[in-house]
Amino acid sequence: MSETVAVMSAAGVTVVVDGRGPGLPVVAYWGPELPGLDDEQVSALLRAAVGVTGSNAQDEPPPVAIIPEHKGGWTGRPGLRGSAGGAGWSPSFQITSFRPYGNGGPGLLEVEAADDAGRLALLIEIELLPSGLLRARATLTNQREETYGLEDLVLSFPLPAEATELLDFAGRHNLERVPQRAPLHVGLHTRENRRGRTGADSAYVLHAGEPGFGFARGRVWAVHTAWSGNHTHYAERVWSGEQRLGGGELLLAGEVRLARGEAYRTPWVYGSHGDGLDEVARRFHRHLRSRGRPVDSERPVSLNVWEAVYFDHRLDKLLELAELAAAAGAERYVLDDGWFGSRRDDTSGLGDWVVSPDVWPDGLHPLINGVKRLGLQFGLWFEPEMVNPDSDLAREHPEWIMSARDEWPVESRRQQVLNLGLPGAYEHVKTQILAILDEYAIDYIKWDHNRDLIEAGTQPTGEPGVHDQTLAFYRLLDELRAAHPALEIESCSSGGGRVDLEVLARSDRVWVSDNIDPHDRQHMLRWSAQLVPPEFLGSHIASDRNHVTGRRHDLAFRAGTAVFGHLGIEWDLTAAGDEQLGELGEWIAFFKEHRGLLLGGDLVRMDGYGDDVLVHGVVSPDRSAALIAMVTMASPYPDPPARLRFRGLDPRRPYRLRPLHPASHPPPWWDGDVVLSGAAIEHAGVAAPRVRPDQVVLYSADALRGPDGGNQA
Repeated sequence: MSETVAVMSAAGVTVVVDGRGPGLPVVAYWGPELPGLDDEQVSALLRAAVGVTGSNAQDEPPPVAIIPEHKGGWTGRPGLRGSAGGAGWSPSFQITSFRPYGNGGPGLLEVEAADDAGRLALLIEIELLPSGLLRARATLTNQREETYGLEDLVLSFPLPAEATELLDFAGRHNLERVPQRAPLHVGLHTRENRRGRTGADSAYVLHAGEPGFGFARGRVWAVHTAWSGNHTHYAERVWSGEQRLGGGELLLAGEVRLARGEAYRTPWVYGSHGDGLDEVARRFHRHLRSRGRPVDSERPVSLNVWEAVYFDHRLDKLLELAELAAAAGAERYVLDDGWFGSRRDDTSGLGDWVVSPDVWPDGLHPLINGVKRLGLQFGLWFEPEMVNPDSDLAREHPEWIMSARDEWPVESRRQQVLNLGLPGAYEHVKTQILAILDEYAIDYIKWDHNRDLIEAGTQPTGEPGVHDQTLAFYRLLDELRAAHPALEIESCSSGGGRVDLEVLARSDRVWVSDNIDPHDRQHMLRWSAQLVPPEFLGSHIASDRNHVTGRRHDLAFRAGTAVFGHLGIEWDLTAAGDEQLGELGEWIAFFKEHRGLLLGGDLVRMDGYGDDVLVHGVVSPDRSAALIAMVTMASPYPDPPARLRFRGLDPRRPYRLRPLHPASHPPPWWDGDVVLSGAAIEHAGVAAPRVRPDQVVLYSADALRGPDGGNQA
């Protein structure tokens, strides 16, 4: 290839980056794989993409760079905004180095550029990962004496003309990941998050695709900003027809001011392309499954005692819960909030990470020893970034509270935010956590973060501190992991308020929501999986009357929902009868038997059933087996519902399809197994039973022979 053009291909995706100038590099193509591209074809592709000048447009406008530049005539959102006291607000960059690594396959491209005033230097990294994910980030360095005030630095990718429908997410505490669709009109669709954390209402993944795209079909391009602080996702169409999809960190006023030699690096902005939402999601899943610290699909079943005891910590009750959970098959025990300082309710104690002598006169040893004797792992809850005003920490160091002025910000959940950007505060919380981890045999941390960062400044000047706070949080996780390499960490933030690829580079699962009602969780699991694979999604069996919604559900619905994630229990088992405990044990045994598939298979979500019936499941990578759920969310219409259909199997292989749980009105074929090809299961389907609302029916599909025609082992 040309020394200034890079071509990368992986997993059915091709990316072509043009560095010939003028200006910064251009992603000239991002989409389905273009096989056999040689120098001549690449040259022809780039030449054929040059358009004519429109009416009243710039003469020979250059293509839009990955960091869109105003100086080339781009009148949409610029990629870089800032100045040195008003000077240099529209820099003119030229490439000084173009270094591709990888030849035609997955690879990394590093591009260096400098502006014409000698004020700014840029390093742009563009990478196509083996999963087919595209990602990019930029590092901006100030090279002159004048301080450069950075306001915004975002990266964006091109969208083809057919991508005219948008999908992203909204939501709230206890109802995360609510999908919303809209057409892409001329102008900006901008999702700005100013919560100081990813947010229950974040865009999460912003998609643009062919009108009517679904899980199975329709070309889709998507972006995700991998950043746990303030951030932006946006889609834009300008008057001349060009379309962009991008994101980056949202910087507060004055948050990044670069002195000479100082640099700012953006978060990674990820792009995923596929035919249908499932293919887009699987690229993110494969990326997370290939990370340096893999998450095993044989994940331990957990008991979290929060909804069983809340702040009422009594050793006898807590040990009884452990015994009942172990008897049912649980493998991990998690002690939640209330074990430290003066934390007898939610009004005090946050920030004092020492075991409470009032509640635990002998420390946590009696509980942990009892749990370990049962063969269970032990986990512990922390909320290190928060502090109650009624705490020893706040009384001793009020200056460590994040604030934009003399008085503290408005309280939320009776909490303020501890400024981890201050070395003293950072070392204090790190030392207290390490002391706990060094004394006790702790396998797992549930890391909570229960309030937004409002007026998150650094005393006494009030300078904004969300950027530094986010970096300090990452550094703290890294240091704790370095000291305790086997430690597992869950990201919890008022439920699903901190879920992004950067926190998932450092944690081993996320808590989907504080709401465990299976009716709501069906939707939240369905859409949380657009970014995160099932083995990272904390998915618990709740009590029969849900503590958030008050609804009652059968154990079969609660468990049949929860097994499609990292299974746990959030239920006062001492109040459960023998029959319920026996049924719980059966569900846990089912999960253990199938968790390699449930937590390691490819996600499949079916279109065409409306909102009242959901069909989803997982297929093994070799297409030898699948587990399928058909869920009635409301009174089905028609009744019985449409046939069960499921895709993702090998169309030519025969499969034995079996129901795994009884129904009150089963169809005739349930009297014996039915054998159908993968194509027949997808296109013809089988009759569904009549079931009541809020019920799940599970099916298995097992191949009878391998793809080569031999018997399936």
